[in-house]
Amino acid sequence: MTNRVAAASVPLTACEFFAGGGLAGLGLGRAGFRTVLANDIDAMKAAAFRANHADVSLAHGDVWDLTPAQVPGTPDLCWASSPCQDVSLAGARGGLKAVRSGAFWGFWKLMQGLDAEGRAPRVVVIENVVGLLTSDEGRDFAAVCAAMVEAGYRVGALEMDAALWLPQSRPRLFIVAMRGAEGPAVLEPTGPFHTPRLIAAHARLPEMVKAGWSWWSVAAPARRNLDLSALLEPGLPVFETDQTEALLALLSPLHRARLETILASGERRIGAAFRRVRTVRGRKVQRLELRFDGLAGCLRTPSGGSSRQYVLICEDGRVAMRRLSGREAARLMGVADDYRLPSSESAALKLMGDAVATPVVEALALGLFQPALAAADPEGAAAA
Repeated sequence: MTNRVAAASVPLTACEFFAGGGLAGLGLGRAGFRTVLANDIDAMKAAAFRANHADVSLAHGDVWDLTPAQVPGTPDLCWASSPCQDVSLAGARGGLKAVRSGAFWGFWKLMQGLDAEGRAPRVVVIENVVGLLTSDEGRDFAAVCAAMVEAGYRVGALEMDAALWLPQSRPRLFIVAMRGAEGPAVLEPTGPFHTPRLIAAHARLPEMVKAGWSWWSVAAPARRNLDLSALLEPGLPVFETDQTEALLALLSPLHRARLETILASGERRIGAAFRRVRTVRGRKVQRLELRFDGLAGCLRTPSGGSSRQYVLICEDGRVAMRRLSGREAARLMGVADDYRLPSSESAALKLMGDAVATPVVEALALGLFQPALAAADPEGAAAA
């Protein structure tokens, strides 16, 4: 709590692009940042943002259409939870007018515009799925990092799993670029956030990018003492027996045996389940996969049956099932219950499935962004 109080007095500003429901801004706000501009193209997400952040200016529309004139002042930090599709080297080098080359380049075009006016942020953060490290054989990751290094930023990345803070398995990649600021860093990769996958991706980077690379350092949190059962809403209706049995019929022998062992114990156990397509003896089959480790699976947007997550309640040798609710999904993202969700369960699940976990953002802000910006402007930090 001491860190939050101290951080809250620092007058730092942030812009949040691809903002969704504004969860990155919530995490930054807990560390003393004030969001001065947000942007998203999705109408449902824009409505949810306005419902929860009435004091923040929202530019609803395509990031490619934004201009530097819409960005107030010189933001200390710009955050982009950009879609991962088509972040291509060809698009980056083809002149940033190639809209189909990926939404990241629309964001980066705006950063270039701010730079031309002397208003570039000192910290830029790109949040994405960890698949960005290997997509197009690593060329997408290299293209993003190279753009930042060419603009005079030092760049580094961290792979952080929300499961260290919340009962949800949610690994995400955070590319952090700094100019005119230098965050805590180590000489060699170490700790939980410099994963073997990230280290391998770094090894594939061009020498020019490696020369501008920093292994940013953020301390791991204390051990999580919260599990899935603590976040569930009580009394929600469960499926009829035939629907439960139809879902359980999709279990593999291994998962069936795991469930039978739990039921035989008679203990009350809460688990998560999700449908996945697996290849079995050369044939694709749908499976229901279970986990009873206190974690939910990674939240996804509910675009299909395999994306919908289920809750299992095992007690007295019986099992009941239901879908995970939108409010439970919000709790799994670290969002308080006063956050106003869309009235549609599907929309609420989409909003949370596309979001970033707020405690992870807060940890980055307190452990990395705050120290870097304070060191770059010690007089301002002292005055605050």
